[in-house]
Amino acid sequence: QDALVALSFSGAIGLTFLLLGCALEQYGVYWPLFVLIFYVLSPIPYFIAKRISDDTDSASNACRELAYFFTTGIVVSAFGLPIILARAYLIKWGACGLVMAGNAVIFLTILGFFVVFGGGDDFSWEQW
Repeated sequence: QDALVALSFSGAIGLTFLLLGCALEQYGVYWPLFVLIFYVLSPIPYFIAKRISDDTDSASNACRELAYFFTTGIVVSAFGLPIILARAYLIKWGACGLVMAGNAVIFLTILGFFVVFGGGDDFSWEQW
């Protein structure tokens, strides 16, 4: 239960960085909120690969590696989007830094969730 509180707190900190990069008066542009799409998309390849590898053991390694590849692409895209927005002068570099800090915290939170709660085969939502 302490892990859940810590993950919730770190998620709130990450989203605070993201919102500060958008809503501070000197920035005031909400384009960086598009990284929320990457936050939602990042665990999906892992869920699909875990579901498929539970059914068949022969292709589980290749499927898992492909899921890691897609997840890496999603995470790199989430870090690249604010840089592209800043280079195109759609957001300021300070906002880019805050969004990148939020990205780091949020993705570490997502990773922490899978490390803490998804490690064993006896995972159930009842342990919350």
